Amino acid sequence: MNKTTRFDTREHILNTGEQLCVQSGFNGTGLIELLKKAEVPKGSFYYYFPSKEAFGVAMLERYFARYVQNLSAFLAEHQGDARQRVLEYYQQSCNWWQEHQFAGCLSVKLSAEVCDLSEEMRNALAAGSAALIGELTSALEKAQQQEKLSPAISASSTAETLYMLWLGASLQCKIRRDSAPLQIAVQQMTRILQAN
Repeated sequence: MNKTTRFDTREHILNTGEQLCVQSGFNGTGLIELLKKAEVPKGSFYYYFPSKEAFGVAMLERYFARYVQNLSAFLAEHQGDARQRVLEYYQQSCNWWQEHQFAGCLSVKLSAEVCDLSEEMRNALAAGSAALIGELTSALEKAQQQEKLSPAISASSTAETLYMLWLGASLQCKIRRDSAPLQIAVQQMTRILQAN
């Protein structure tokens, strides 16, 4: 098995597992169901992942790596007002949720489910969240340097507040099956990030 094939198979299992977990949760996704959907033998799964928990950790690490990369690329896409760019990111995310009928977010789906069951998966969630908050912190610090955001606020605390607000609103969206919580979150973010 060459390196490309090995990588592709592992990615295919992770991608399939993510789709299933967003729909059914981690505990609701059985290994047999995953193998059948991915069309890979059981041995292939255990070749890449020594356990379902190890698979869950890898899936979360992959998800957050992609999330952080997308956020970083969006924020760096132009050199204008960093404060406005953060708000645009969340407005775009709100629009995406509406267009995809609240397709689901892996971190929202798994946060409450796995934190008490798997310390390794909890650590993966914590590390992924911290990386996202770090990207937001950098953007808010840049906004302060551009004098678009008050220097009196703590960029790191504000970034964490934005992330928690978005996570909570995303959960409410799933409960209500409408975008109002995300729209309210964007309005509150705009208020929190008042222009300097």
